[in-house]
Amino acid sequence: AVVSTQSTGAYFKRYQVKYRRRREGKTDYYARKRLIIQNKNKYNTPKYRLVVRFTNKVIIAQVAYATIEGDKIVCDARSSELPRYGIKTGLTNYPASYAVGLLLARRLNQKYGLDETYTGVEEVDGEEYYVEKEGERGAFYCVLDTGLSRTSSGARIFGVLKGAVDGGLDIPHSSKRFPGYNTETDENNAAAHRARILGEHISSYMQTLLDDDEDAYKRQFATYKKEGIMPDMIEGMYTKAHAAIRADPSPAAKKEKPEGYKPKSYRRPRMSIQQRKGRVAQQKAAFLALH
Repeated sequence: AVVSTQSTGAYFKRYQVKYRRRREGKTDYYARKRLIIQNKNKYNTPKYRLVVRFTNKVIIAQVAYATIEGDKIVCDARSSELPRYGIKTGLTNYPASYAVGLLLARRLNQKYGLDETYTGVEEVDGEEYYVEKEGERGAFYCVLDTGLSRTSSGARIFGVLKGAVDGGLDIPHSSKRFPGYNTETDENNAAAHRARILGEHISSYMQTLLDDDEDAYKRQFATYKKEGIMPDMIEGMYTKAHAAIRADPSPAAKKEKPEGYKPKSYRRPRMSIQQRKGRVAQQKAAFLALH
């Protein structure tokens, strides 16, 4: 028989509610503590993190550091910016992840005047790459913050990491989690990783559907078809986007709001005393009419 244990009053007196973001299942505080705790003899030296998060429609990459008041964002890049650089659709796949990481790295290096010193890998080759110090100033150092994402081999989150490293950021990593790594031979297949970054798996699947099942192709690649993107154009699209990102990684200028602009409000405007009295009188009259 199942015996139910009843909690005593003492249990509830000693019960401590967990942090709100733990209750919501949003933050792994065990991991966060190890990412943000700084040695006391370093005083207020920031400990930078490359924070990568995925939604259903957007990839968000930020460089942040923790303070008592909350995290401060140093630089931000999103896949919703990629249409500016020629990637019109497929904004959450592996090639888009790489492009977001590259955009973040180039934007951050431009912000600190390191873009000419640390250019990174200018042509995608999929090879293992680590930034080395050049001159007096070292490369910008940060660590990857994956949050609650599963760190499976070949995951998109490592596409962002690879893009950031190729863009000139100093991030500790190994090639064991990248696509193309062989666990049996302990070797990284750079060609396979390059193919994934440039979307060859997408173009080959598009071509397969186009040959075998055109209805499925129209259904699954409707946005590609609408933008006029064919399977043989995929690699060129990403190559041009990488060059465009390197040419101008700065964020788009904010649109100026017209003079006298008022944001839309959904709050009911405050009623005057006459309106409130009139409303009460109407309610009384409606009630008396029913009774």
